[in-house]
Amino acid sequence: MEELATRERSTRNRVARSILDHGPSTVADLAGRLRLTQAAVRRHLDSLVAENVVEAREQRVYGARARGRPAKVFALTDCGRDAFDQSYDSLAVEALQWIERNAGGEAAVAAFARDRIEAQADTYRRAVEAADPAQRTEALAKALTADGYAATARNAPVGEQLCQHHCPVAHVAEQYPQLCEAETEFFSRLLGTHVQRLATIAHGDGVCTTFIPHGAPQTTESASVSTAGRNPA
Repeated sequence: MEELATRERSTRNRVARSILDHGPSTVADLAGRLRLTQAAVRRHLDSLVAENVVEAREQRVYGARARGRPAKVFALTDCGRDAFDQSYDSLAVEALQWIERNAGGEAAVAAFARDRIEAQADTYRRAVEAADPAQRTEALAKALTADGYAATARNAPVGEQLCQHHCPVAHVAEQYPQLCEAETEFFSRLLGTHVQRLATIAHGDGVCTTFIPHGAPQTTESASVSTAGRNPA
């Protein structure tokens, strides 16, 4: 009996980990990735929902919605993300609060956020510059994954989407969206083109999604950025 319970817990953790790595997922998605029956996936999801590790949501659709009832997807809750070693960094929040109060307000926080991402930039730059131009978003996704962001790149109409399924600073970014904005601006400069943030984990979405359009790359100086994801609809 104990061995059966251990196997059940192991499979349940695989289900949760798959949602972390791939973002909000349907029962069919999970069954296909994990080679389980849909009935088994539903059983594990019921347990994870009861434990407040995952929650059911209506699938978010960008662009024209297909006919029929929207598919139900399952996403990690804040408690579920905490289970994967993402803890609320109260010291970081207190430090940013001090900067905001005593060192220049929101502009100072924004400057800190830009310096923070620049301190991590060399690895990302090397990965992107070494890649074929058509593979640069994929190269950036792999570099981000190595830093714990569980990132993927996928094709989208007239462009690509860079998806970050995990964010180590999501709790801090809930209070200080300058962290998200600095990251988005950096992606724009790094890829040499306008990008648009469609969604962020910090604002309750299941995944941070950045749209990168196809087209001729711009120079770093002319690249632009939209931070629509600061408070996505």
